[in-house]
Amino acid sequence: MSAVTEQTTTFALEEKRKLIKSLRRFDMVFFSICAFVGLDTLGTVASNGPEGFVWLLVTAVLFVAPYMLLMAEVGSAFTQEGGPYEWTKMAFGRFHGGIAAILYWVTNPLWVGGSLAFTAVAAWSANVSSIGNGTAGDYVFCLVFIWISIGVAIISLRYGKWIPNAGAILRAVVLGFFSLTMIIYGAKHGFSSFQGHWSPTRTVFFGLVPVLLFNYVGFELQNGAAEEMEDPQRDVPLSILRSGITGVLMYVVPVFCILLVLPASKVTNIGGFIDAVTVAFQGVYGGAAHALLIVMTLCFIGALITSGAVWMIGSDRIQAVAAYDGSFFPFFGVFNRKLGTPVRVNVMSGVVSSIFCIVALAAFDAGANAKFYVVLTIAITTTLISYLWIFPTALKLRYTHPHVYRPYRHPWGLAGIWASTILVMFWIALGTWEGLFPGTLERLFGVSYDFHGTWGVSRGTFEVLTLGTLAVIIAFGIVGYFFASAVRRQTASVVVDDGVTVPASG
Repeated sequence: MSAVTEQTTTFALEEKRKLIKSLRRFDMVFFSICAFVGLDTLGTVASNGPEGFVWLLVTAVLFVAPYMLLMAEVGSAFTQEGGPYEWTKMAFGRFHGGIAAILYWVTNPLWVGGSLAFTAVAAWSANVSSIGNGTAGDYVFCLVFIWISIGVAIISLRYGKWIPNAGAILRAVVLGFFSLTMIIYGAKHGFSSFQGHWSPTRTVFFGLVPVLLFNYVGFELQNGAAEEMEDPQRDVPLSILRSGITGVLMYVVPVFCILLVLPASKVTNIGGFIDAVTVAFQGVYGGAAHALLIVMTLCFIGALITSGAVWMIGSDRIQAVAAYDGSFFPFFGVFNRKLGTPVRVNVMSGVVSSIFCIVALAAFDAGANAKFYVVLTIAITTTLISYLWIFPTALKLRYTHPHVYRPYRHPWGLAGIWASTILVMFWIALGTWEGLFPGTLERLFGVSYDFHGTWGVSRGTFEVLTLGTLAVIIAFGIVGYFFASAVRRQTASVVVDDGVTVPASG
């Protein structure tokens, strides 16, 4: 079959020479687990009782499973660095790839400097040593948290990969020990018999599903470093399968144990996982509970740091690839020759994250201000929006690039790809709409929704902040695309051969 030729830039070919192969299948599995499993929302799911557990299982079957199948095919067939950007570019064009990349990237520095940093400092203050809101200690803690995550992304991947690896192992140890403790607690104090109802309701569906979607993503992230993998065609499908099954169990088992053991009054939405840990440890370990709680809190913060770091490692590479391919400011397309990492994008992420955090602490009541919360919410929802481009690529590339060898193909053929794409696009469209226009679907389906009580602002203010923030992000991407026009003119042809790109001869 004839070779498929794609257009890239001479800048891209220069930078690709700096990439260092260092990711093995073992690393890829743990990398994806670290990206996929978050500890900060377990309490949110459990606070919805047995119904929340049902939706956890439903989305695992109807979202995670088809999502895994799509990413296993496209991720093993098209193994260029910056995977999601490259797939979107090949499927829909370079401009669309650039927009998808900026939406995918921007979530992460704002998430690290907002939600993760604030959650970490709250856990530290509650269980280790109190840090007052807005104090010098608050600023120092948050900035140290941010720059540890950035530092992991900056160092060479052959060394930096061990931080996400450790983060995945830490999750397994923490959640395993926690689940065992919950069972012991139930044996000593009695089981709660799943207080609440199991029947799915529209109220919890609209309120909880977008949270589950945000936590149930990350399988494509490893392909941000695809040309740093030793054998992506062999390892991508297996790493997705193993990390997906393991990750879902890491959500399902602890939530099941929480519901099995704790009465509904002790399962909170805000305190979440750490609250459940506190109750269980006090009921099981007596005088040693406080010391164990401190250890668990430190592990929890470590898990948050590795969550931020792993997403920085992947998304920063995707944005750097967009830059060296002519879809973003060329300055950010440079990979460090010694480290093989996109240090300029890493530093940009750290600066954006730090500014966002400082502004929140200084001017918006440590992020508790309602308007800031709205901006943070849409900013960390942009990854979901980027999937509106990324998820259809597996289907589109089946038609536009049929000659590219696919070492793994969807087990149910073209019909299976269509079905999987429709399923995941339904869920992502739902999550995107709820992020942009919350309450509208609830009203359409007769679900009570207190908009001002939920967001603390009026509908008009919310939409101005939300759509305005989204417009600024997209405008930033468009300006970056404009400034990269000179790079785009320096074209180079590459052949997509067995899933990788090689310079075209002649």
